Amino acid sequence: MDTLKITKADLNERNEYTASRDLEFEGHIEIEANLGLVRILGLITAKGRLGISAGSGIEAGEGISAGLGIKAGLGIKAGLGIKAGEGISAGLGISAGLGIKAGLGIKAGEGISAGLGIKAGLGIKAGEG
Repeated sequence: MDTLKITKADLNERNEYTASRDLEFEGHIEIEANLGLVRILGLITAKGRLGISAGSGIEAGEGISAGLGIKAGLGIKAGLGIKAGEGISAGLGISAGLGIKAGLGIKAGEGISAGLGIKAGLGIKAGEG
């Protein structure tokens, strides 16, 4: 699978992705390290995995979906929901407005928050809650 790499050059002064409202890719999406919280105004969809390096996090206005899993150094935040085929891991926490679904499990350093529910195939682990 091809990999789309998001760098500082792809973001505006508010750390928003500038190429389009939605970020959709048929392969893997990787966000480079130390970008802080990267904002996507709409939906993020990766057919492969979504990888966010240390010092970076992701926020999507509508939702996040990755076929093979999501891993983030700082955290993951989605307005409507988060869905990952194999699992979700976030250093500081995970927050989703309508719910979180992960095939193999969910792991968050400081906590997990979901408006309507959380579903994980093999388990949920949260550092403080």
